[in-house]
Amino acid sequence: MIRAVVVDVDDTLCLTEAVCFDLENEVLAVLGREPMSRAVHLATWGEPLLDAMPVRSPGLDLGRFAAAYQHVLRRYVLDGRLDVVAPENLHTLDQLVRAGRTVMLLTSRTETEVEHMLAPDHALARRVSAVYHAGNTRFRKPDPRAFDELLAATGLDPQQCVYVGDSPGDARAAGGAGLHFVACLQSGVRSREDFEPRHVSAFIHAFPELVDVVGQLDAAGSRVG
Repeated sequence: MIRAVVVDVDDTLCLTEAVCFDLENEVLAVLGREPMSRAVHLATWGEPLLDAMPVRSPGLDLGRFAAAYQHVLRRYVLDGRLDVVAPENLHTLDQLVRAGRTVMLLTSRTETEVEHMLAPDHALARRVSAVYHAGNTRFRKPDPRAFDELLAATGLDPQQCVYVGDSPGDARAAGGAGLHFVACLQSGVRSREDFEPRHVSAFIHAFPELVDVVGQLDAAGSRVG
C-alpha cells in the first residue's frame, strides 16, 4: 500500500523557476553584478542555490549573496510572488490526506528558504506532517541518501512511498532509494526525454493528476502482492 506521498517544492508544489530567476537577478543587481541569462538558470535549475550560483555568476561572493538574498526573498514572499500554492494543489493534498496518505515535503532548500512554509498559520500546516530540507537532512538530491532521515523517522518501506518532483536529480534520488517516482512536467522546464525511464513510475502534466496516479500505483502494488 502507498502510505506516504513526498512532495518536492520547486516547480512541483509551486511553480517557482521563473520567479526565482527574477529574484536572483535582483540580488545580483543589489551586489552590483551583471544578470545571469535564463539559459544558465535553466541549466542549473534543481541544484541547491549556493551550489548553482558560482555557475550562474562566476566569482560571486557567496556570503554577500546569501545575506542579500534573504532580504529579497522575504519581500517576494510577503508580496505573494514566491511559493504561492495554487488552490487546486491544496485540494490535491487534502484528497491525499483523506485517502489515508501521509503527506511530507522533501526539498534541497535550506531551512531559511522554507521557514515561511513551516509557520503554524501557513496553508500547509494542517496538510503536511513533516518537512525535510537541507537543515535536517545530511544528504542532498540526487543522492538517494536524501531520504534516509524520512525513512528512519517514519519506519516506512521505500515501496510504500511516492516522491513527486520535477527534475532528473529528483528521479535518480527516489529511484536509488527504492521509492516510486512521479515526474511533474507542469512547469514546462523539462520533458519526458530528460528522465531515465527506469527511475520514473509515471508522468503528470498538472499536480492534481497526482491523486489518480497514486491510486493506480497503489492498485498495481496490491495486485502484485
